[in-house]
Amino acid sequence: MGSKDIGNIVEIMKNDFKSAFSNPIVTLVLIGIIILPSLYALLNIQACWDPYGNTGNVEFAIANLDNGSTFNDININVGNELVKDLKKNDKFKWTFVTEDELRDGVHSGKYYAGIVIPKNLSSNVVSISGDDPKQAELEYVVNVKSNPVATKLTDTGANTVYTTLNAKIIQIINLAAYGKLGELQEGLAAGASQLASGGGQLQAGAAQVSSGASQVSSGVGQVQDGASQVKDGASQVQQGKSAVEQGASQVQQGSSAVQQGASQVQQGSEELDSAVDSSLIPDGPVKEYIDSTSELAKGTGKVADGSSQVAQGASDLADGSVKLADGSSQVAGGASDLADGSVQLAEGSLSLAAGAELLGNSAAQALFTAAGSLGATANELSAITGINETLLGDYFFSPVKLDRNEVFSVPDYGSNVAPFYIVLSMWVGALITCVMIEPKSSIGTKYSPFEMYSGKLLIYIVLSMLQACVTIIGAYLLGVHVDNYPLFIFSSILVSVVFMILVYSVISAIGTVGKGAIVVLLVLQISATGGIYPIEIMHKFFQTLYPYMPMTYAIKLIREAQLGVVWSNYWPALAILLAIGIITVIVAVAIKEKADKRSKFFEEKLEESGLF
Repeated sequence: MGSKDIGNIVEIMKNDFKSAFSNPIVTLVLIGIIILPSLYALLNIQACWDPYGNTGNVEFAIANLDNGSTFNDININVGNELVKDLKKNDKFKWTFVTEDELRDGVHSGKYYAGIVIPKNLSSNVVSISGDDPKQAELEYVVNVKSNPVATKLTDTGANTVYTTLNAKIIQIINLAAYGKLGELQEGLAAGASQLASGGGQLQAGAAQVSSGASQVSSGVGQVQDGASQVKDGASQVQQGKSAVEQGASQVQQGSSAVQQGASQVQQGSEELDSAVDSSLIPDGPVKEYIDSTSELAKGTGKVADGSSQVAQGASDLADGSVKLADGSSQVAGGASDLADGSVQLAEGSLSLAAGAELLGNSAAQALFTAAGSLGATANELSAITGINETLLGDYFFSPVKLDRNEVFSVPDYGSNVAPFYIVLSMWVGALITCVMIEPKSSIGTKYSPFEMYSGKLLIYIVLSMLQACVTIIGAYLLGVHVDNYPLFIFSSILVSVVFMILVYSVISAIGTVGKGAIVVLLVLQISATGGIYPIEIMHKFFQTLYPYMPMTYAIKLIREAQLGVVWSNYWPALAILLAIGIITVIVAVAIKEKADKRSKFFEEKLEESGLF
């Protein structure tokens, strides 16, 4: 670039600044161009300053038809209680009307929304204490057509009524349950007393078992002595059994000999009797001797028979004695086993007595411990049931508190949306400036496309800086929260300059077509930059555009400077914006060199139509 080029560029700049003050009309227009973008930002920020804090003037109709009910012999009317709470609530302008007035008002648009409290609200609420609980219902009537934002606001109002009513119901139910705690406390205290009494009786029984255990221990000694004697007797019986068995064997042998001798005597007696006939012998001593001998033989036969029977009896007696000895031995053995069993039984009885004593003492101790626990529980419940019911009702109304911990706290919603509207106003300001002060073509002049582009650029940059300064001053006067003013001022001016360079370059390079492109880009960036709504909830199309939009990085730059800087977010955004400005200048110059003539032809044809 030669000195001639620089001279031409400076000449264009001087002419522009001279023209800016050539007459008052031009000056006023330029002032309007400088101020207008700031108004776009500041008015929108003010409108969004605290939208949910001004709902107190929004009418919300309430129609209470509740007939009331009874709960634990107490008359309650949940609808009336709800109305009392709403009268203390300043979130909306609660208007209490009849059901017909509510429905007609919402239908006509007089009220944005309303809630009808039904006749059976209280009865359904208290039905929870019966066998057939019914869900309480409210009717929310809303006119969706009236206003899109108002509908969202009244949804908040309906949620307020819903939350208040649910809290009131929970409060009623929990207070009733709290009343039952007193009865439970009294029952636990009485139960503790009864357990303590039972523990005393069980401990006394354990003492009696202990005394009986001593008696059992004494009896065990006696049983053991008797068992020893029984075992000695059993041993003697066993020895007698051997002697009996031996005697029985001898008796049986003698019995056999007697039976044999008796048989021989019987045979000799029969032979003597058959050999002598006393009737043939004359009377005298011989006959008497013969008769006596015959009688003796008969008697001897009888004695032999008797001896044989005695011998047989002795043999039977011997057999019986052996059986008796066997039985006595078995009895003695059984008596010995019985003695052993008696000793074991006695010793088991002693162990049982000791166990019974231990069990009795342990059970008594357990009862005393349980009685103490129940007593402590009763005392704790007594402390709880002594709490003031009003305070307890407040606790039931909100048993959990959410502790909000804000990072980079912002005092108002307007300050929160300021980065978006400030950046948007700078884009709009650049567009307005380039439309009002149209970039010139080099065709028909002594200047080259590059000289025309460079020479005209300065006036646009100066205007963009003035626009940014007015916006910054307006934000300060409005009370927009700014965390770092030097960084905020620098960032705002930088964004305004970059946007002006971008818009000016596109329009300067391709003329009217460039204006259309800038407008389209503006429309896309409203939704594709995450300025108000998180980009994650937007359509996939806008999520794809998000990283390619200049306003994405401009909003991030202003937000970091205004609401609390995180340098790891700030520096990349700054670098990308600077890159956009530099690349835009290079590309615009290249395009203007080749397309300036065609662009001029296109504009002339539009002017010839009389519409442009």
